[in-house]
Amino acid sequence: MRLLLATFGVAVASALFPLINIEAYIAGVGALVANYGILPVSLVAGAGQAVGKVLWYEVGRSSLHWSYIKKKMEAPGWKRRYERIYSMTQRRPWTGMALLLASAITGFPPLAIMAVLAGQLRFHRFWFYALTFIGRTIRFVIVLGGVAWIRNSGILP
Repeated sequence: MRLLLATFGVAVASALFPLINIEAYIAGVGALVANYGILPVSLVAGAGQAVGKVLWYEVGRSSLHWSYIKKKMEAPGWKRRYERIYSMTQRRPWTGMALLLASAITGFPPLAIMAVLAGQLRFHRFWFYALTFIGRTIRFVIVLGGVAWIRNSGILP
């Protein structure tokens, strides 16, 4: 149980502070704890990352009210780009959702940036949270599965 709580805490901290590498932590857990289970650790880490990314999402939602951002949005180029992207995501929400899911799985584009953009573009909160959780869980299953494969293949002692 302590391992899962620690994993959740590291995942939240990693979501808030990108210099904390959750993948390295997950790989270490996978290498050290052979039979704990890939899915429980991945689910807890995915939940922690989703909780941490909520802050970035909410920062994005509120940022359009900041005086600095309002001033930037008054510039024709910025306003035109924002309105074009906003209307595209409103017309085709699946496009933005697919990009968010891809970011959560691959880390490209960086999920912290995508979280802020999702907030600014007013993505539905439920879909943001759900896709971040699902994508990050998939990412951690892949990392832990890779570590388990390496450990079981005899490549490493």
